[in-house]
Amino acid sequence: MANERKTAIVTGAASGIGRAMALGLATSGIDVLAVDRAADALGAVAKSAEGLAGRFIPHPADLSRADSFENIVQAALSLSGRIDVLVNNAGIGQASVRADQRRNPIRFWEIEPEQWARFLAVNATAPIMMARAVVPHMLKVNQGRVITVTTSLGTMVREGYLLYGSSKAAAESSMAVLAADLKGTGVTANVLVPGGTTNTPLVGDESGNRDKMLQPAIMVPPLLWLVSDAAASVSGRRFIAADWDTGLPADQAAENSGAPVAWLSIARMPIQPD
Repeated sequence: MANERKTAIVTGAASGIGRAMALGLATSGIDVLAVDRAADALGAVAKSAEGLAGRFIPHPADLSRADSFENIVQAALSLSGRIDVLVNNAGIGQASVRADQRRNPIRFWEIEPEQWARFLAVNATAPIMMARAVVPHMLKVNQGRVITVTTSLGTMVREGYLLYGSSKAAAESSMAVLAADLKGTGVTANVLVPGGTTNTPLVGDESGNRDKMLQPAIMVPPLLWLVSDAAASVSGRRFIAADWDTGLPADQAAENSGAPVAWLSIARMPIQPD
């Protein structure tokens, strides 16, 4: 089984971080089911991926729809009958609500219920439902990787960031629960974040000089390590791509850039009855 081609699902794969990660996986020889709402953009990425070691299969889908998750899983299984990796990357940013939201923060009392529901659906619910649909197939073979892109703690608690910050905090918490539930199964759950403002369409044009932002490609080295055999027992961790030193051996880079998911190392756990 080790010699068979691996299959990965990457959501939000048409641009930015998702595009970089999907192409990175395909370059390494992993077949990728690339999921995004933007069908035309997915098609353009697929053309650029022609000739890579792994296949890049575009799959347009809206993750706010409840019927999307099982459809995505069935499409991935049709490639090789297996799903080895799930990368939950798709997200919606606050620039979609207000282009100048960094200078003109979106205060929580200004938020419409429909906006809150949309952010929760894409940023918080979709990663959980994707994992719910994928993990049973991983459990059958006692192996698999669930990797979710959340955000920095500073963004989760920043003024004016209730929509994005709180929905990503929910995704972070869910990965801690997944890692706990999956302990001993051979299936792992981890978080990977860039570590700062990143040059993606999710970030509005008023966010600063894009050349000085983190670039999406920094996500690829830690991602490739997380899906490798070397990380088979690594679970319940969050990794900061900006802290990943490609000049070091991968295990050392992982140690330097990783910490417990959801900041469990600094949490005071609740008192429980015997």
